[in-house]
Amino acid sequence: MNAARRWKARAEHVLGLMYKNGLGVSQNSRAAAKWLSKAAEQGHAGAQYHLGLMYASGRGVPQDDKAAVQWYTKAAEQGNARAQNSLGDMYYNGRGVPEDYKAAVAWYTKSAGQGNDCAQYSLGFMYDNGQGVPEDEAVAAQWYTKAAEQGDSRAQNNLGAMYAHGRGVPQDDKAAVQWYLKSAEQGHADAQHNLGAMYYNGRGVPEDYKAAVAWFTKAAEQGNASAQMNLGAMYTHGRGVPQDDKKALEWYLKAAEQGNARAQNNLGAMYATGRGVPQDDKKAVEWYLKAAEQGNARAQNNLGAMYATGRGIPQDEKAAVQWYLKSAEQGNADAQNSLGFMYQTGRGVPQDDKAAAQWYTKAAEQGNATAQTNLGFMYDNGQGVPEDEAVAAQWYTKAAEQGDSRAQNNLGAMYAHGRGVPQDEKAAVQWYLKSAEQGNARAQNNLGAMYAHGRGVPQDDKAAVQWYLKSAEQGHADAQNNLGNMYYNGRGVPEDYKAAVAWYTKAAEQGNDWAQHNLGAMYYNGRGVPEDYKAAVAWFAKAAEQGNASAQTSLGAMYTHGRGVPQDDKKALEWYLKAAEQGNADAQFVLGFIHYAGQGVPQNHTAAVEWFTKAAEQGDAVAQHSLGFMYQTGRGVPQDDKAALECFKKAAAQGLSGSLEALGEAHEKGRGVPQDYTVAMEWYTKAAEQGDAEAQHALGAMYENGRGVPKDYKVAIEWYTKSAAQGKEGAEAEYALGAIYAHGRGVPRDEAMAAACYEKAAAHGNAIAKYTLNLMRTPGRGVPEDYKAALEWCKVAAEGGEAAAQHALGVAYDDGQGMPEDDEAAVECYAKAAAQGHAEAQHHLAVMYENGRGVAQDSEKAAQWYAEAAAQGYVGAA
Repeated sequence: MNAARRWKARAEHVLGLMYKNGLGVSQNSRAAAKWLSKAAEQGHAGAQYHLGLMYASGRGVPQDDKAAVQWYTKAAEQGNARAQNSLGDMYYNGRGVPEDYKAAVAWYTKSAGQGNDCAQYSLGFMYDNGQGVPEDEAVAAQWYTKAAEQGDSRAQNNLGAMYAHGRGVPQDDKAAVQWYLKSAEQGHADAQHNLGAMYYNGRGVPEDYKAAVAWFTKAAEQGNASAQMNLGAMYTHGRGVPQDDKKALEWYLKAAEQGNARAQNNLGAMYATGRGVPQDDKKAVEWYLKAAEQGNARAQNNLGAMYATGRGIPQDEKAAVQWYLKSAEQGNADAQNSLGFMYQTGRGVPQDDKAAAQWYTKAAEQGNATAQTNLGFMYDNGQGVPEDEAVAAQWYTKAAEQGDSRAQNNLGAMYAHGRGVPQDEKAAVQWYLKSAEQGNARAQNNLGAMYAHGRGVPQDDKAAVQWYLKSAEQGHADAQNNLGNMYYNGRGVPEDYKAAVAWYTKAAEQGNDWAQHNLGAMYYNGRGVPEDYKAAVAWFAKAAEQGNASAQTSLGAMYTHGRGVPQDDKKALEWYLKAAEQGNADAQFVLGFIHYAGQGVPQNHTAAVEWFTKAAEQGDAVAQHSLGFMYQTGRGVPQDDKAALECFKKAAAQGLSGSLEALGEAHEKGRGVPQDYTVAMEWYTKAAEQGDAEAQHALGAMYENGRGVPKDYKVAIEWYTKSAAQGKEGAEAEYALGAIYAHGRGVPRDEAMAAACYEKAAAHGNAIAKYTLNLMRTPGRGVPEDYKAALEWCKVAAEGGEAAAQHALGVAYDDGQGMPEDDEAAVECYAKAAAQGHAEAQHHLAVMYENGRGVAQDSEKAAQWYAEAAAQGYVGAA
C-alpha cells in the first residue's frame, strides 16, 4: 500500500469511528460500517478489528460471528493486540469457529505478550482452570497480576481470591483485601461480595459487620446472587444492620430466583419458622426441595427434618434418616448432627448413644456448632462417652464461638462456676450475653443475675430486670423468682409487693425453693398479701424440706419467735444448725447472735465469735461487721483494734454503711490506725451518702467542730438534719441540732427550737436529750417551767443510762426537790452515775458514805470516792 492509500485508509478508519461513536457527527452504525469496511478492505488493521466488533454485535451490519472471526483474524495476523484478544474470545466461546481452547490460548498469549490486559486476564483464567493448557495456578497468578496492575477489575478480583486461598501465591489475607478493594471500587460485583466476606470474617481487616453489609449491598444491588444471599443472612442475624426478617426475605428471594441453593434453603427455613413471612411448612418444603435437588446438603438435611417432624409433608422418620444420610454422605455436618440425634433418640433407627456420639463427633470435627453442643452435652453427662467436664467445655467453646445459644449458655455457666475451665465471671457474662440475645431463657436469667449482682459487669438493676423479664415470660422459674426479688426491692423497677408476690407464686408453684422461701417472707411481713404466719411457715417448710438453707433459717426464726408455730428454741436451733451446716452465712450469723445474746442458749461470746467468723469468711458483710465489733470490744476474743479494722474494711468493701461509719470512727479516734480526720471524713461521707444516720451525725460533728474540715455550722446543720430525718436512728443528730439552736451556733439562738429538737430526740430514746430537757424545764428555758415534767424526763434519761441524769435524779432525792426526800434512792442514783465516772456524783456518793446517809457509814469507801472525784479534778472534793 503506497502512502496515499495508507492515508486514505486511515482517514476512512477515523471517519468510521466518528460515525460509530457519534463524534462530531450523528451516531450512525451503518455509515460507520461502510467507512470501516473501506479501510478494512485496504488492509487497515484497526478498521479490521472494529469491523469485526460490528459483525460480532450486529451493529450497522447483520450479526455474523463468522464474518467477525474473519476480520479479527486479518487484524490479529497484522499483530493487532485487541483483535488477537477478541479472536481468542471467539475460539474460547465457539463463536464463528468451533470451540478450541488451545487456539484461544494461542491468541490470548500473542495479545497478552503485547500487554493487553484483557488477554492477560483471559490467559490467567485459562491457566487457572486448565483450559487449553495444563492447570497452573502460579502461572495464572502471574497473568492475573499483570492484568490487575493495569487496572483490570476481573483480574484484581481473581488475584484477590488467589491470595485469599493461597492458590499460586502465598496465602495473604491483607493482599487479598487490597486486590478485592481495587476491583470493588471499580464496581465489580464479585469483588464487592468477596470484600464483604473478608470484613465479615475479619480476614485481612478487623471484623466489621457494618463494612461487610456495605459491600454486600453494593454487590447485591448489581444482582450478585451470593451477595444477595449473604446480605439476607446479615439481616437475619442482625449483624451490621438491625435484625430485620422482612429485608432478609427480600434478599434471599432475589438470590433464590437466580437459582442460589443456599438462599433457597434459607427461604425454606424462613417459611418453616414464620420469620418475615407467614409460617408455611408446605412452602418451606418446596424451597428445601429446590435446593436439595441441586445437591444442597443443608437443604437435604432440612428436608430430612421436615420428614422427621411431619411438617409440610407426611411424617416419615425412615425417610428423614434417608435424607439425612444422603446429606451426611456428602460430608454435610448438619446432616451428620441430625443423624446423630436420630440415633440418640432412636427415631428411624435403633437407639444408640455410642452411634449418636460418633455422628456428633463427625459433625463436630467439621465445626458444626449444634453437634459440638450435643457432643459437649454427651461428655458433660457421660452419655455414649466417658463423663469429662474439661472435654465438654472444649466442645461447648467451639460451638459457642459459632453462635450456638445452648453452648454459649452452658459455657457461661462453666466459667461462672469454674467447671472444666478456670472460674471467670467476665467470660461468663460474655457467653451468657451471646446466648441471651438469641432468646435463650436460661442465659437471659443468668445474665440478669450477673447484672443484678455486678458479677463480670457493672451492677445494673435495669438491665437485670430486662433480662429476667425476657426469661420469666418464657416460664423460667428461676427468672420469675429473681424478677419477684427486683419488684420486692424496687431495683430496676418501682417497688411493687403485689407484682413480687405474683412472680414468686409462679415460680413457687413450679417447685422453685427460693420462690417458696420468698413467698413465705411475703406472707410473714404482709407485703403484697395479708400477713399470715401460718402461710409463711407452710411456704418456708416447702423450701426448707428441699434443703433451702435460707428457708431453714427463716423457719428457725419462726420457731424462735413462736410465729405460725409454737415457740420452741430447740427446734429453732435445729433449723438454724441445718442451714449453718450447709454453709448458710445468714444462719451462721444468727447462731452467732444467739450465742452473743444468750438467746435460748447460755451466753457465750467465744461461740458467737466462731459463728460470726464462719459467716464472715463467706463474705457476709453483717457478720464481718459483727466480728469487727467483737474485736473492738474484746468480747470472745482479745481486744484488737487492728483486727476489728480489717473486719470493718471487708464489710465496707461490700458497701455496708455501718462498717463505713465504723472505719470513719476508727480514723477519727485513732483506733487501730493513726488518728486522721481527713480519712475519717472520707469514710463518714461514704456511709452518709448511703443514708447511714450515725455517719451523717458524725459528719455534722466534724463540720461543727472543724475536725478534718474547716468549721462550718451551715454544713453541719445540713448533715444533722439528714440524720435527724431518719427518726430514731437520728436521735443523736436531733439532740445535736437542739444544742446548736440552744447555743446559737451558725443560727440565731432559739431555746424553743432547741427544746423542740430535744423533745424529738428524747421521744426517740436519746438519754442526753431527756436529761437536757430536765435542765431546760427546771428554769423554764425554751419550754414552760414544769418541775414535775422535768423530773419525769430526768427519770427516763437516768433509766437510759445517762450519768448526768442519774446524778441529777440523785440530787432531787437527796434534797427532796419535787419528790419526797429519799436517801437510799439518792445513793442508788449517785452510785450509777459514779460508776460511769461522773465526778460530781462520786463526790456526793462519798458524802453519803461519810455521813451514813442511805448507806451504812463507811469512812474508807467515802475516802475512795473522794479520791475518784479528786483524780478527775473535781474541785468540791477534799
